[in-house]
Amino acid sequence: AVVNNLEDAHELIDTAISTALKASKPVNISISCNLPAIPHPIFGSDPVRFTLSPKYNFWTNLCRLSNKMGLEAAVEAAAEFLNKDKTIIVQPDRVSITNGLKHDNTAYENYHRIFVPVGHPLKTVEPKQPLRVDVLLQYIQNMLSSETTIFAEAGDSWFNCQKLKLPTGCGYEFQMQHGSIGWSVGATLGYAQAVPEKREIACISDGSFQVTAQDVPAMLRCGQKSITFLTNNGGYTIEVETHDRPYHVIKNWNYTGLVEAIHTKGKCWTAKVCCEEELIKAIKRATGAMKDCLCFIEVIVHKDDTSKELLEWGCRVAATNGRPPYPQ
Repeated sequence: AVVNNLEDAHELIDTAISTALKASKPVNISISCNLPAIPHPIFGSDPVRFTLSPKYNFWTNLCRLSNKMGLEAAVEAAAEFLNKDKTIIVQPDRVSITNGLKHDNTAYENYHRIFVPVGHPLKTVEPKQPLRVDVLLQYIQNMLSSETTIFAEAGDSWFNCQKLKLPTGCGYEFQMQHGSIGWSVGATLGYAQAVPEKREIACISDGSFQVTAQDVPAMLRCGQKSITFLTNNGGYTIEVETHDRPYHVIKNWNYTGLVEAIHTKGKCWTAKVCCEEELIKAIKRATGAMKDCLCFIEVIVHKDDTSKELLEWGCRVAATNGRPPYPQ
């Protein structure tokens, strides 16, 4: 043991002596030359005995362990450890904290300083105005319940659907790490087949739908009743934000006409909406008279109607992709 200060001296010396007694081996205690002359209150009292010698009572034929100094030292140490300012009493039906909780508003103040409340879309003043994505998202939010599951396709739906507040029991499926364009069509098909008691709400864009539209016939053949919101903005928006080139502008399809052409048997209903009034009617019909049908709603929006999160993400990815290659 090496003793360099008085604060640790008592503990180090006792530890060394106890080790010597337990192991029956010699120990080396090194004490700085200036320490013995320094007074310290911890050495003012007599040392506590290391071992307790039993006291034998001849008349009762019993042995009793007694060490008053050791008992007092143990009580003092326990009292110091169980300081009333930090005592927590755990009982079966409650937990008691001595002197109550002390309020610390630092975390709340930091959060309140940077908190940005969720925005709400402005009410349209004139009728038949072009539909915006934030308005569509608000109506999808009102459709969510414990009996629904939302599917977020790769692209702007990633970031838009992250803003939804899911009620208890509502499912949520997305695949951010893979970035597989068109994933949600097949995922909706498989999920609806595995969990028939829920109704799926798929948010997918036109570019992604063109990749995996062949899964729609299987949905009809299986008699599924999911709702697909196809956002038609005329291109691969997520690709445009990372690498804007003419080949990301896709050939527009008649998406509702395609689904109707596929629909030869089974229950299916399609609608094309361009404004909020048409969206309200389409959702009311999809959740009402057509609740047992496969519903396909094409939503026409502007090609630049993009979330700020996608714009920021696209800039970061574009900067990363634009770096020169590492030398091999």
